[in-house]
Amino acid sequence: MVGINTSMLARLLPQGGRFFELFEAQAEKVAAAARQLDRLIKDFPNAKRYAEAIDGIEHEADAITETSIRLLNSAFITPLDREQIHRLVTALDDVCDLIQDAGESLTLFDVRRITPEAERLAGIAVACCERVRELVALIHQPESSDALIKLCDEIDRQESSADRVMRDALSRLFHDEPDAREIIKMKTIYELLEEITDRCEDVADLAEGFVIQGA
Repeated sequence: MVGINTSMLARLLPQGGRFFELFEAQAEKVAAAARQLDRLIKDFPNAKRYAEAIDGIEHEADAITETSIRLLNSAFITPLDREQIHRLVTALDDVCDLIQDAGESLTLFDVRRITPEAERLAGIAVACCERVRELVALIHQPESSDALIKLCDEIDRQESSADRVMRDALSRLFHDEPDAREIIKMKTIYELLEEITDRCEDVADLAEGFVIQGA
């Protein structure tokens, strides 16, 4: 569908606009889960409460994912390439799943304390998820392509920052932590938090591809 205006196509197709509504709803859940993860990190004594909130949001996100896949399978014509729609829905679902995994790990692993590096990684992850929410809302607005590209670039910068923080975190962990069990726990948590930013970058790459496709 090269050269087709996705905003116009959404209006012409009976179910076109529904796809974009579902994308945005799913991205909202991603951002909501990330905000709960941030609260979990900042209010760690009450971590279980926030982890349960994340679980609830993830279940809601799963329902949206299932609706999107059913719509994709039933729609005769779609506003974007079917494979791209499936990849976007899957990428958003992956982000939410990772946030849930991070929340569960922080509560189940009996972590002794939240390290500054974990706080920094969580903050970067939340920032990336918020940018994902913003850029997904722009996918069906070709006139906002410049703003979307800027958001994609910002996510890329944040992901690179997360890589650096994790490398420093692991170096400090292996150098300073004498307890092997604590090393294993924190290494897993650092990797989950960093991977959230990786999956956000996947969403940004897909969104940027939509812009190029519609150019």
